[in-house]
Amino acid sequence: MKLQGKKVAILIESDYYEKEIFYYEHRFPEEGIELHFLSRLWGQPYLTFKGHEYQAPFECHKSLEGMSDEDLRSYSAIIVPSAIVSDRLRYTEDINKLSPAVQFIERAFAEPSIIKGIICHGMWLISPVPHLVRGRNVVGHINLLGDIRNMGANYIDQDVVVDGDLVTGRTGGHCHLFARKIIDLMLEKEEGR
Repeated sequence: MKLQGKKVAILIESDYYEKEIFYYEHRFPEEGIELHFLSRLWGQPYLTFKGHEYQAPFECHKSLEGMSDEDLRSYSAIIVPSAIVSDRLRYTEDINKLSPAVQFIERAFAEPSIIKGIICHGMWLISPVPHLVRGRNVVGHINLLGDIRNMGANYIDQDVVVDGDLVTGRTGGHCHLFARKIIDLMLEKEEGR
């Protein structure tokens, strides 16, 4: 397995799309990739989130808050999944401050070595920091077409769009194509070393 020991982080919260998250749980490890699910834990050792369709419980034990730059750079990819995850994660108690998850994804965008994967409604997490996608080619759920254009991004009508270190997917139902593209980019990086 050429990607043995590589790490991918997936953001998680309640109202996640079960089929997508369960797919990632199996697909990435097939390549030897170590998966880490990250969220805002609100000072708790872990939180249990519920899925959107089946209310399936999912425990998260790793916080995205307070991660060092070194730890952040240890990830080959950071994925913002579909459904309501990003809407919940963009919540901030102080309207003058970005939420911890938005700050986290902004830090990830500052690291060109990290592949940023955003699928479906995951684009909501970017809305407070539109400069991250301004002028870039992306796709997202058709319901976010206006949001994407208002962020200054170029909506490309494809299931998966790659723009440098940014991979975007149309819907959670396209997670298999989205994950394949991220894996392919990780393999290209490994072969190019």
